[in-house]
Amino acid sequence: MSALTGGLSIATSDAKELHQEVQLACFKVGPELYALDIMKIKEIIRPQKLTPIPKAPSFIEGVINLRGAVIPVADMRKRFDQPISEENSKIRIIVCSLAGKLIGLLVDEVTEVKRYGRKDIAPAPQFIKGPQAGYFLGVARCDDDLIMLIDLEKVLSSDEKIELQKLVHD
Repeated sequence: MSALTGGLSIATSDAKELHQEVQLACFKVGPELYALDIMKIKEIIRPQKLTPIPKAPSFIEGVINLRGAVIPVADMRKRFDQPISEENSKIRIIVCSLAGKLIGLLVDEVTEVKRYGRKDIAPAPQFIKGPQAGYFLGVARCDDDLIMLIDLEKVLSSDEKIELQKLVHD
């Protein structure tokens, strides 16, 4: 059994749990669809002026100042090894809570918020290998498309979280 946010499992025999719903914010990174549990999202904003952070991990674009809070912004295209596309009007920053801190995720487009029953979410494919394998909780179907559910806690490794905290607070 694989855990999904909120402590509920994806694959379960408990009929009551199967009928529970989760709301997912769907977004694009390159041509691919991804989703996050909306309970992890604080807000979705338009891109702002980024201040670069020297010696930050390569996928960290910099920091923004959001109402007095300094928030690091991770470019999900770089994190998922997607080609960097030109600027477009649909690019957004998804401000999320990660380990008690705020982080921004730069995505190409936020498409919709959709409700899924737990039964509609399958565990992540077992054949995914490499460091990116841990990024995903499961897969949901949206019409003919598959949406990969992101495990926000694993998008940054423990070492990267510590390094980022040092860079932002020094």
